[in-house]
Amino acid sequence: MTILQIPVASAMAWLLAFAFVGAGLFNAIGGAAVQAGFIRWGYPAWWNFVTAALEVLGAALVVLPATRIWGLALVAMVMIAAIATVIWRREYKHLPPGVALAALIGIELALVVAH
Repeated sequence: MTILQIPVASAMAWLLAFAFVGAGLFNAIGGAAVQAGFIRWGYPAWWNFVTAALEVLGAALVVLPATRIWGLALVAMVMIAAIATVIWRREYKHLPPGVALAALIGIELALVVAH
């Protein structure tokens, strides 16, 4: 299936990559407010940089067809950890974006495996 001659799997991969680069940048340069959130969730103050690095690395891997499956696995693990954290800490207002990204990751994974 294509959209304007771009395979759906490739279009979704780029969408995920942009989302995770954005999330990574937010976590990396969000400053004290972002660090306070990580501390509140029980992580060290510097954990936002680890998360940011994993998100950006995952995005880079997702856009390359040869490494897409590894990138999807990496960002899926990041999202599982994020969803588990907000559920554990009962901060449900943070759930919708994570669940939406997890769903997109699942769809993209299905497309990659089916291909």
